[in-house]
Amino acid sequence: MIKAVKGTRDILPPASRVWNHVEEVARAVMHSYHYGEIRTPIFEETSLFARGVGEETDIVSKEMYTFEDRDGASLTLRPENTAGVIRSFIEHRLDQVPGLTKVYYIGPMFRRERPQKGRYRQFAQIGAEAIGSESPAVDAEVIEMVIEILTRSGLEGFRLLINSVGCKECRARYVAELRRQLAASAANLCQDCRRRVETNPLRVLDCKVPEDQPVIDALPSILDFLCEPCKTHFAAVRTYLDDRAIQYEIRPRLVRGLDYYMRTTFEVVHGALGAQNSVLGGGRYDGLAESLGSKVPAPGIGFSIGEDRLVMSVEEAQPDRHKDAADLFIAPMGDNALRHAALLARDLRRNGARVGIAFEGKLKRILELANKTGARYVLIVGDNEIQSGAYTLKNMATGEQESVSRERLTEVLYGGNH
Repeated sequence: MIKAVKGTRDILPPASRVWNHVEEVARAVMHSYHYGEIRTPIFEETSLFARGVGEETDIVSKEMYTFEDRDGASLTLRPENTAGVIRSFIEHRLDQVPGLTKVYYIGPMFRRERPQKGRYRQFAQIGAEAIGSESPAVDAEVIEMVIEILTRSGLEGFRLLINSVGCKECRARYVAELRRQLAASAANLCQDCRRRVETNPLRVLDCKVPEDQPVIDALPSILDFLCEPCKTHFAAVRTYLDDRAIQYEIRPRLVRGLDYYMRTTFEVVHGALGAQNSVLGGGRYDGLAESLGSKVPAPGIGFSIGEDRLVMSVEEAQPDRHKDAADLFIAPMGDNALRHAALLARDLRRNGARVGIAFEGKLKRILELANKTGARYVLIVGDNEIQSGAYTLKNMATGEQESVSRERLTEVLYGGNH
């Protein structure tokens, strides 16, 4: 028997209903903030991620699915989508469009990492990018939008963590100090961090190995190294969040895993996910467009939600909310009743009802099936009901039955709104 590849999975009903709910909420929220959808290819030239994400990041150095095309070109399944969005922004000259470019995406990403709770090798992200402004007000609005998506999706008890990782100038001074202090204790760090001390000391702060934490905790805070413009920017972001009554925790060790981040970085965590508790991450990436070939400065900020993790958290928070139950299950008694039921179901579905039909089986078996699937009502349709124009409607929650006309059936299902 052939099974799904390790680190991938099938999403079946009723779980797919939660996925649809989360995606519908995300689309509605982002449309209300005037974001338009962008759909980029799921594979790109490998150099895009090497230059954009950073050659020394774990994503590029260890996790990407890269293959050689027939013409010898090196291609990679996208491990994230910000680089792809910026590539598209440059290629289609969106920098010529006045105002902010505000786009969102929903789709699969690919990383070959160790599968664990809420983490897969093919995973889905919901993300957005606001390109064309350095304003801290944009940062706050993006974070506000994220909180709105999570709240409307049904997630509760999450925490927003924020930090500033400075600009190229002040971060360089901080990195030099990190490298100096880490040199003395590098031998006590994990293998990955020993490498990072030389290649990218900032990434040491992102290490999750418990034995490395005492060394990391003793390191200086990046907030003490921020230049005046970066301090002012971060203070303004916090003011705008305070104006919105958005609660947050400042985490000086929050650096995120990608090289293109600068100034504002943020993350949302949730207890339902255990140790790997991040639901989403994001931040500002001024300079990324220029590093990918843009001749026009295009500062931006964005985020990506791990949809697998968000769905898991919503399911655990509200296990009964998204049951895949029918509003009405029709039980036709005979071939003539089945033909009638098919047309009746079509009309009810056109008005938005979720309707199932039992194509075969005796009434007792149909009622058992309807009960197991959680249907609200069962409608019994036979020759007598067709002739009299009155069906038998059974309320599956109370067990009560009543004789209903077509008009009365519509009233029951829609509350008189159709």
